[in-house]
Amino acid sequence: MSTLNVAITGCGVIGRTHAVALQSFPDARIVALVDAIPAASEALADFIGNQGGQRPPQFSTLSDAFAAVDIDLVALATPSGLHIQQGLEVLAAGKHVVIEKPLDVDLTRAQEIEAAAKEAAGKGIVASVISQHRFDQSSVAVADAIAKGRFGRLTSAIASVAWWRSQGYYDSGDWRGTWAMDGGGALMNQGVHTVDLLLWFMGRPVEIHAHTARLAHERIEVEDTAVATVTFENGGLAVLHATTAAYPGLTVRVQLMGSEGSAVVDNDRLEYFHSRDAGGESADMGLQGGGNQAEEELAKYPEEDYKAADPTTYPAGHVRQYRDILAAIAAGRQPGVTVSDAVNALAAVRAVYVSATLGQPVLFDDVLAGKYNDLEVRTGNNAAESA
Repeated sequence: MSTLNVAITGCGVIGRTHAVALQSFPDARIVALVDAIPAASEALADFIGNQGGQRPPQFSTLSDAFAAVDIDLVALATPSGLHIQQGLEVLAAGKHVVIEKPLDVDLTRAQEIEAAAKEAAGKGIVASVISQHRFDQSSVAVADAIAKGRFGRLTSAIASVAWWRSQGYYDSGDWRGTWAMDGGGALMNQGVHTVDLLLWFMGRPVEIHAHTARLAHERIEVEDTAVATVTFENGGLAVLHATTAAYPGLTVRVQLMGSEGSAVVDNDRLEYFHSRDAGGESADMGLQGGGNQAEEELAKYPEEDYKAADPTTYPAGHVRQYRDILAAIAAGRQPGVTVSDAVNALAAVRAVYVSATLGQPVLFDDVLAGKYNDLEVRTGNNAAESA
């Protein structure tokens, strides 16, 4: 098809980000806005019109939009609790779908749409979940090096999200800091993107052993600190850390180590890169002696592809991911990020919570298979008592 007709469902802040990203592509046309709140869809229609686009019609439900407009792709930018229901509706209608993160906070519901997405893929339907950090310049450089074996055998990794969230942040909404609505704390909400990158780099997890704690906050059910060790199918080991109790807030950092090279991504920047195939003999003097090839590696990826055209809405990551999604639809292939990828990241987070609750290691495949679906997870000191 020469032009892809797109509907945006959910017309708030994230819906606007999708609109800005989609307007970057001449072969994508926003033909419908869907929101239960008319003022929200009207405001986004005005925004699109003011940006030089054609003002799309507005609808209160997806079914109304499908009945009135020819739609090829639906972008779901609604609250997380609506993603599965609406995603299933879109796939049942035979439309491509892009689901904003997170896919869901409940693994069972997420697996329901995973099954539907796999069935739809057999009919040429594309389903993807926003995971824009996989498309960062630094992430692409590291993933490409891994795919080419430039780090040798991946031996270990350290993934850390060290942020701060005040008590006022959690008090600002009754749903914040609850298992039912948030699905978890520092790891689920602030750390799930980093979990996704860790799995993308290291591969499929085998076993996870974790501890969680609530150390700097009150009136929340979930953890503000989580630490886990992860064993992967390739034999590599990793430490996973996430906290909202690191005042005043530090960085998100992923260190990847291998037998022939290593890399460090800090706040989406490639801080360090060394591969034996490009740097000659390996050094025994640590990071400085190893020779930092980061600038040389980043030069392989055009900088203009990784800049935000409109920093006020920060759509650069979405633009990069949409480039892949639209290409996948045109070529009849699956996208770089599938629903199964999002389910695996969610299952890894769930495994951390299960392990911390039971006080023992758990197998990733057991979590995926539903062995612990009926377990009510707990945080910190309550874990041993509730096991």
